[in-house]
Amino acid sequence: MPIKILMPALSPTMTEGNLVRWLKSEGDMVKPGQVIAEIETDKATMEVEAVDEGKLAKIYVPEGTEAVKVNTLIAAILEEDEDESALAGLGDDAVSVAPVAVGIKAEAVSNVVDMPKSAPAHSGERVFASPLARRIADQNNVNIAAVAGSGPHGRVIKSDVEAVLVGDATARAITAQPAVYGDAAYVEMPLNNMRKVIAKRLTESKQTVPHFYLTVDCNLDALLKLRSDINARLEDAKISVNDFIVRATALALMKVPASNASWHDTHIRQYQGADVSVAVALESGLVTPVVRSAHLKSLKDISAEVKSLAERARAGKLMPEDYQGGSFTISNLGMYGINQFAAIINPPQACIMAVGAGEQRAIVKDSLVQVATVMTCTLSADHRVVDGAIGAEFLKAFKDFIEDPIRLMI
Repeated sequence: MPIKILMPALSPTMTEGNLVRWLKSEGDMVKPGQVIAEIETDKATMEVEAVDEGKLAKIYVPEGTEAVKVNTLIAAILEEDEDESALAGLGDDAVSVAPVAVGIKAEAVSNVVDMPKSAPAHSGERVFASPLARRIADQNNVNIAAVAGSGPHGRVIKSDVEAVLVGDATARAITAQPAVYGDAAYVEMPLNNMRKVIAKRLTESKQTVPHFYLTVDCNLDALLKLRSDINARLEDAKISVNDFIVRATALALMKVPASNASWHDTHIRQYQGADVSVAVALESGLVTPVVRSAHLKSLKDISAEVKSLAERARAGKLMPEDYQGGSFTISNLGMYGINQFAAIINPPQACIMAVGAGEQRAIVKDSLVQVATVMTCTLSADHRVVDGAIGAEFLKAFKDFIEDPIRLMI
């Protein structure tokens, strides 16, 4: 019996993903452990491995297909003693991406490309095409109803639209013109899965979570001196200010456990350890890998782990366990010169702390005006979980650790 390859659920919350590309072709022999495809989730691009040996006999979902539902049949492997006849009817019950009816309004676009060389593969008003193919056609003003489909059941896929664009020089010249709205040229940027999820979750957060904000200024002079002394003794790696912030946050959460919590509809969950999420900016959006049990780790261990997580995040190699969970988030924009901002809570977490740049400011100490390096931090808290006094206690504990940093070494 053929071995079905289904769209995997790469995280507990994943309901769909994009099939980025196939690394094996129909007819190729595969062995357990070999990577056969790449799947894009809202957080990263993941590799799919074969779990059985055999021939990749049929690919049901072509690469470039978006919004493929979890458990959709995407391919089938035949074992050694099976032939192609075993595939008969296998894909009949497969869950596929729902086709969308597309209406092309030529009068609304002056440079719609009509492709007489491409025989239409469709009839009636419904156009069967992958979301990616529709998007490419729309961006290039290609009449997708006139494109022949080579996908399953005549479905128009990415390569069909690209073939039309590449094969017709006149079309390429026309579609190279930027879209114009009024007097301003613009480019429409497609939404990837990560941006869609960010938009959905943060919109829900601002609409449903009662945010309040508390701000504190921290003197960094002692911390910067200690950091300089530590780094002078390290040969292989350097400790960053952000590593101190992660460690101070973790210890402050343990000191004020009521701030180390998350909201659930029937209860508040208070965590016994400090799993600190650290926001990492990517070209495609934002991801928050987690430093697990940061309160138990040294500055050097935290530094190495944060660097590794950030590198894997930018390479799209994070595993679900690297970014799921977390009891508190740090968002640091100090490296961009931002001195103060307020971040949006990432539910179900109750808190996120926005960290600004350390900068020279005038302060009053012992009745004298002095210059010090000051960092502003703003706590965004969910008032259903954290009251103002609890938030203030957390920030005080955090500030004490930052301004007396030798305590972070104990």
